[in-house]
Amino acid sequence: MKRLVVVSDWVNDSLTCAEFSSAVLGFLNNPSETKISFVSSTPSTIHTSFLINQLVEVEERFGRPLETVILQNTDPRIQTDEPVEKAQGAKFLVIRLQSGIYLCGPNAGYDFSMIKDRIDEVFVYEGFDKGSQFRSRDLYSRICAHLMEAMEDELDLEEVAVDIIPDLRGFYIGHIDNFGNIKTTITKEDLKGKVEYREIFKVKIGKVIKKVKYVDNLFGGVPGELVIYPGSSGKKDNPYLEISVWRHFNEKKPTTGKDEFLNPKVGTKIDLLFE
Repeated sequence: MKRLVVVSDWVNDSLTCAEFSSAVLGFLNNPSETKISFVSSTPSTIHTSFLINQLVEVEERFGRPLETVILQNTDPRIQTDEPVEKAQGAKFLVIRLQSGIYLCGPNAGYDFSMIKDRIDEVFVYEGFDKGSQFRSRDLYSRICAHLMEAMEDELDLEEVAVDIIPDLRGFYIGHIDNFGNIKTTITKEDLKGKVEYREIFKVKIGKVIKKVKYVDNLFGGVPGELVIYPGSSGKKDNPYLEISVWRHFNEKKPTTGKDEFLNPKVGTKIDLLFE
C-alpha cells in the first residue's frame, strides 16, 4: 500500500480532511494499512507548486518514491470571471515522475510547473473537471485509492504531452514559513556572476523595495540585518534563496522577512535590482 500526501488549500479545515479520508478509505481494498498526511497550501497555484516540488525533492532524496502518491487540489478558477456551471475547473491530470512518484490533481495555473522537468508521463482523466463542489471527496478519492494500490491500469487515462503544463517564468514568493522567512523561487545559480557574498543589492516585492545583503546562511550577517541566502528548500547543490532577518526573538518587535516586506502574499512577484 502506497502512502498518500495531500496538498491543498482546504487542508486547514479538519472536517474537510475527515470527509476526504473517509472517501479514500471506502475505495480501498485494505484500508487498515492506509497512511494519509496533509500539507496546507493557499489558493496560490505558485504556492502549491513550490510545496509539491519540495515534497518531491525530499522524497526522492530521503524517502520511498515508489511508495508515494501526491494529490494536490488548488483550483481557484483563475481562468474566468464568468459564472461556472457544475463547479467546472481545470482538467484532472495523473502524472508519473521519473523517480516513480505518482501525482494527481487539477492542472490549474502553475500547480505542476515546478516539477515539470521531473515528469516521465502525463495523463488526463476526462470528466473529472466538473460535477461536484467537493471534487476531492466525490471524484478524486477513487483515483487516489487506485494509485495507492498500484491499480493505475484500471483507470481510463489518456496520455498527453507534458506541454499541457505551463512554464513558470520569473521569480516569486514560493512559501513563507512559521518564522516569517520568505522562501523564494530564486536559486543560488540565478545569482551567479551577478553578486558575491557580503554584497548588498535591492529586492522589490510588491511595492516595497529593500536593501538586502547576500550571505551564505541566515546567520551570516548580524542580528537585525535583512539578508538573502541559500535556504533549506530546493536542490542540495542549487537551493532556493530565502529572505529574512536573524532574530533572537527576545526583541520588542522581532520582525523577520515577511514583516520587512509588509506581509506579502505567497505567489507575489520578486524583482532583483542590481545597480
